[in-house]
Amino acid sequence: MLTYTKIQSMLEECGQSHLLDFFNELSEVEQQQLLQQISTINFHEANDLFGKAMKSLDGDLQEIDSLMEPVPESQFEAEDTCDSTKLENYRNKGLDEISKGHVGVLLMAGGQGTRLGVDYPKGMYSVGLPSGKTLFQVQAERIKRLQTLAERKTGKSGSIPWYIMTSGRTHEETRQFLENHKYFGLQKDNVILFEQGLLPCFNYDGKIILDQVNVISMAPDGNGGIYKALQKNGILEDMNKRGVKYVHAHSVDNILVKVADPVFVGYCLEKGADCGAKVVRKASPTEAVGVVCKVAGHYQVVEYSEVSVETAQKTNEKGDLLFNAGNICNHFFTVRFLSDVANKHEKSMKVHVAKKKIPYVDEQGIRHCPKSPNGIKIEKFVFDVFQFTDNFVTWEVPRYTEFSALKNPDEVGRDCPSTARRDILNLHKILVERAGGVVDGEIEISPLVSYSGEDLESKVKGKVFDSYMTVLIQSDEEIIKHKSNGEINGHN
Repeated sequence: MLTYTKIQSMLEECGQSHLLDFFNELSEVEQQQLLQQISTINFHEANDLFGKAMKSLDGDLQEIDSLMEPVPESQFEAEDTCDSTKLENYRNKGLDEISKGHVGVLLMAGGQGTRLGVDYPKGMYSVGLPSGKTLFQVQAERIKRLQTLAERKTGKSGSIPWYIMTSGRTHEETRQFLENHKYFGLQKDNVILFEQGLLPCFNYDGKIILDQVNVISMAPDGNGGIYKALQKNGILEDMNKRGVKYVHAHSVDNILVKVADPVFVGYCLEKGADCGAKVVRKASPTEAVGVVCKVAGHYQVVEYSEVSVETAQKTNEKGDLLFNAGNICNHFFTVRFLSDVANKHEKSMKVHVAKKKIPYVDEQGIRHCPKSPNGIKIEKFVFDVFQFTDNFVTWEVPRYTEFSALKNPDEVGRDCPSTARRDILNLHKILVERAGGVVDGEIEISPLVSYSGEDLESKVKGKVFDSYMTVLIQSDEEIIKHKSNGEINGHN
């Protein structure tokens, strides 16, 4: 740790000397806490980010709007219009890479469930499925099932490493949760947790805010902090040691996500992409989702707030929305591209600014909780690296099979636990009926039974699942574990 004299000199140089205003009033322990925290912050970089942030607030949104172009047809395909032979080719290519251990999953799970009314990591949240499974469990079991499918297809057994980016607030609780549940059947060595970084909070004059007299106000650096975190925590090195060449990156709050989707992986490989985005058609011109497109010749996601209503409503010659590729935080990257971003481009990434009500200490050392925004939090977004590649593709998927976000409490009525539960059970009903069953009530399929509808016929064909019963289709190992009381196929 730097000495007090060096820290004082450095803060004066960076215009942040006020952080030591109360130093002489602190206990020795508090002094060491503050000096330790200061030693972890790159103040020159923080000041540069503040400058970029303020410039972004002054930016001309109309200029972005006028420069937008849709993704070229050569870089776009849709599952709905892709013939079955090509789809199977993509799937087999992805399964082959999985069986060789070349595919990893990069999960962004730094958020707490505060907006859902809980104070624990969002990945630990249960939307009330018949099984009671949490987001973490559902996604872990999809990984386990996919490993089985890849081995069945190729005869080779490969693991899918699960890299989980947490935050300071969620790291330890996430680690304990996964450990207590024995990583939901995955090998412990293949579950790797690492923390995203933090950035100081600023007032509008560029001064870093003190949360307490001995504590600087810090906030997570956004899901775009993943690139720096991959480098800093040795994750890229770990990927290379394991032979991982490709990763599927996604956020934790999509209950329908097809983790390490072999079709998506295979498509990106077939197209020679080093970066790809899975998208859904916008539900309406003004739906509050970002749009994947080109701006001034470079790929990026334009936030819905940056698009005028007139542009959002533009259509092509087929009558479809011109800017229809809704971003769902679901991406493919080569490990080589991730390394390039971390080593060459991370500092050039765009910064995003949120005006917030940030508790602060005044000149007398009294802490206040403001009732209106008094400062900014700076973050980076994971999709802001699209601009650094020319080998970019998009893959459109049906919303009902792959996207149902969990962001709001039930009273909002959308992107909430009730809609997430509804959407996954509706999908499972469709999959069972495609396999020859009849469903009048609710039915849940364990990810350990089927990844995307396969292997269901033997369990459901010709059977009727009545509305008076809630059905849970479990794997044999789950039936044994839960000591099923004899109901058909382990249904509860």
